[in-house]
Amino acid sequence: MKIIDLEIYDISLNGGSSGAYVMVLVEKGGERKIPILIGGSEAQYIAIELENMKPSRPLTHDLFKSTLTSFDMKVTEVVIFDYKEGVFFAKIVVTDGEKIVEVDSRSSDAVAIAVRFRAPIRCYESVLKTTGITPAEEAELNKAEEEEEFEEFVDEFDDDDDHVEENEDDDEFEGFEQDLESTEIVDEESSTIEDVKGVVDMIDEDLKKRKILELQKNLNDAISNEDYESASQIRDHIEKINSES
Repeated sequence: MKIIDLEIYDISLNGGSSGAYVMVLVEKGGERKIPILIGGSEAQYIAIELENMKPSRPLTHDLFKSTLTSFDMKVTEVVIFDYKEGVFFAKIVVTDGEKIVEVDSRSSDAVAIAVRFRAPIRCYESVLKTTGITPAEEAELNKAEEEEEFEEFVDEFDDDDDHVEENEDDDEFEGFEQDLESTEIVDEESSTIEDVKGVVDMIDEDLKKRKILELQKNLNDAISNEDYESASQIRDHIEKINSES
């Protein structure tokens, strides 16, 4: 069975499921991606290790690593070997140098363990062939989502127009006054938008640096208090500010 090396491409909040995240794995030297739905806690456990955050007390996956290393054992690889009815099946390969044991695992836990042991993440070609998404397929999915969102917007706009027409007054002069008031409101809103844009354009790099320093302090406090959910959100905010620089 052909096996493919993977690496973590992204971990992001999933808009469709409350509290769930999407972990995207991509084949090394390739373009196919595997999106895997994981829990919020699992996403945080993986992100904490990737970001080199140090919790004040060991997490479950840290304890697993400490236990194995205490008995001179290590993880050599984790493998996603099957996909059935929307569920990924993984195994953690453990050895003491002589004996090799394969431990059944959820894919999210397997990845969380792999990043702590710096072990390779792999999957069978059959899994990648079934669940992998190519850039062309990803573009089609994004296009379909954008078209659906646009259609929903148009439908809402049409509903608003119908509501306005049903409530129109027959008096032409009153209608003229309403149109004039609407025009004034649009002018005021346009003016306000321009003013806001001007203020935003005046924000300099020094202000961004001060904001990042403040967020970094909050991030350290969150880690010290073992509030990893807040830490993850603060980290994402910092990354967003840096990406906009």
